[in-house]
Amino acid sequence: MAETEEYLVVDKPPFLLIHPSKPDGPPTLWAALREVLAFELVNGGQVSIVNRLDRETSGLVLIAKNRMTARRFGRAMERRLIEKTYLAIVWGWPEWDATTVNAPLARQGEHGNSAIWLKQTIHAKGAPAVTDFRVEDRFVRQGTRFAIVRAIPRTGRTHQIRVHLAHLGHAIVGDKIYGPNEALYLRFIETGWTDELNKELLLPRHALHSAGLRIAGEFEWETGLPEDLASWIGSDVER
Repeated sequence: MAETEEYLVVDKPPFLLIHPSKPDGPPTLWAALREVLAFELVNGGQVSIVNRLDRETSGLVLIAKNRMTARRFGRAMERRLIEKTYLAIVWGWPEWDATTVNAPLARQGEHGNSAIWLKQTIHAKGAPAVTDFRVEDRFVRQGTRFAIVRAIPRTGRTHQIRVHLAHLGHAIVGDKIYGPNEALYLRFIETGWTDELNKELLLPRHALHSAGLRIAGEFEWETGLPEDLASWIGSDVER
């Protein structure tokens, strides 16, 4: 997408891990970047991934190429000066055109029963979490209503956009944890992707895409929906 002497911006495909989970695990963005930036590493540079994405989330990732830039971007993240924008395909047509969710998040297992360790929930004792939402489009696909929603997280909590959209009653299409039934995630862990899961979730990954990164007065990058999500919507939908 873009590159300077200080940083690199890449468009991560879905299903690619950011960091290794085990020594002989699947390919990762971090390993690929170490190959791409081999010259910089030999000359004292580094690979520092500024905004991390879940394995299934696609889109823009910012990478600092040296220690000074990594420190500068780290401070910008702490001060919330890096604005991140996401596009999501959600179930249903929101009754609102724009809204903000201000609802704290905590790990569900800390406050009740949860079969999924990472699952987050809205809870009064959770960490502050704020997300702005705006409807970009509404369409009908095979008789079912869907919408494309732009999300701007004002905080950076785990699964924040996914939880807040589910809270609004418009879960992200393909979301195994916060979608129709969390049991689908457990089934996926046991069996992998199946025709049965496809019928219920419609997509093999959650339809969430990192579409924009911005620091006011310094840089701004934007990208639209990736090919897998755009082709799923298709050109013959009703609006």
